[in-house]
Amino acid sequence: MADRTPPLAVEELRTLVAAGEIDTVVLAFPDMQGRLQGKRFAARFFLDEVLRHGTEGCNYLLAVDADMNTVDGYAMSSWETGYGDFAMYPDLDTLRRVPWNEGTALVVADLAWADGSPVVAAPRQILRRQLDRLAALGHTAQVGTELEFIVFRDTYEQAWDAGYRGLTPANQYNVDYSVLGTGRIEPLLRRIRNEMAGAGLTVESAKGECNPGQHEIAFRYDEALVTCDQHAVYKTGAKEIAAQEGVSITFMAKYDEREGNSCHIHLSLADAAGDSAMPGSPEEPDSMSAVMRHFLAGQLAALREFSLLYAPHINSYKRFQPGSFAPTAVAWGRDNRTCALRVVGHGRSLRFENRLPGGDVNPYLAVAGMVAAGLYGVEQERELPEPCPGNAYTADYEHVPTTLREAAELWETSEIAKAAFGEEVVEHYRNMARVETDAFDAAVTDWELRRSFERM
Repeated sequence: MADRTPPLAVEELRTLVAAGEIDTVVLAFPDMQGRLQGKRFAARFFLDEVLRHGTEGCNYLLAVDADMNTVDGYAMSSWETGYGDFAMYPDLDTLRRVPWNEGTALVVADLAWADGSPVVAAPRQILRRQLDRLAALGHTAQVGTELEFIVFRDTYEQAWDAGYRGLTPANQYNVDYSVLGTGRIEPLLRRIRNEMAGAGLTVESAKGECNPGQHEIAFRYDEALVTCDQHAVYKTGAKEIAAQEGVSITFMAKYDEREGNSCHIHLSLADAAGDSAMPGSPEEPDSMSAVMRHFLAGQLAALREFSLLYAPHINSYKRFQPGSFAPTAVAWGRDNRTCALRVVGHGRSLRFENRLPGGDVNPYLAVAGMVAAGLYGVEQERELPEPCPGNAYTADYEHVPTTLREAAELWETSEIAKAAFGEEVVEHYRNMARVETDAFDAAVTDWELRRSFERM
């Protein structure tokens, strides 16, 4: 990673603490779902002790389900091993103020075992390893994530009590690109934009989307790890701001039968000088370099096997419907939104977009998957097939997995995944999928009750 100025320098934090402006520091790491987990420290204690020595957290935080239930099958953490601790060390490049919490700063942590070795199954470490592999070839990854969400007039508590049914969306109709539609909730959107800027994120824009109450806020493209850290901070902060405003937002991939929440991920490569490695001939602004062609071919080769990283939950697969702007075909095209991979931009802005991920994605795992797939394509010098010229939904391409179970089986047997991530990581996230599918298989759904309670 290149040297960069952190959003908040340590010496600036010391000054703010001494002046009484900052009294709390949150130290947190992304878990398997990409959620921030950690502790709140008295700011002076953080500066005196945690800054130098780190802190500890129970290692079950990377071995539980989404409801924080202890489950079996994880090698790194179990009742048999006593559910011990791992160490949490602050990455000071991520230190920032969080304006939505008064007097608070936040810093993202890396995880290590007692002997100092990294926790290889931690999402941030998984991404770091792939970025190190990329750096060995002289490249860095530049990434942008586009998170959609739906806003409801109900509080989170009201939504819980209602079983998440019958909620009132902030807009009653499709407000895609509608200035009037975004204006209806501009106080919320404005507060999120401004307070993310205060946390060191560079906001680009906000726009409406198709599903009633659906919106998107976009942030500037940046280095891969920076973007993923900002994604996690933004997702947490947006929920907290919504709660403070008496409303709720969801990033779940498919809330209802209408348009789901996507998280399109844009990626390009830069060389050691910081110049884009994606364009081909300067005389042909749309041409791709050999590196880009191989990198994109690697995406296609690994797409089905890496789908678990892009669509990690049962609900994720409900998005993949024909004609829904969510992809079903393992195909690429130039500015073609029917394909899983879309090439956009010209010259130095040339890049590709992975359209599989939904709003529930863990960005660290998804970007790690994209980098690993690209490296496979480069190392194997994979040839890029012809682009899809029309409707990929109706063309003859391989289909993306349709269930979490299918994706997990592809992941488990993937030689590409084992070579890129190692057996420990493959087994860890295969078990995560097993836990989710077992829990879903045991659940009685609303659909079953409606179909069967009286009539069966």
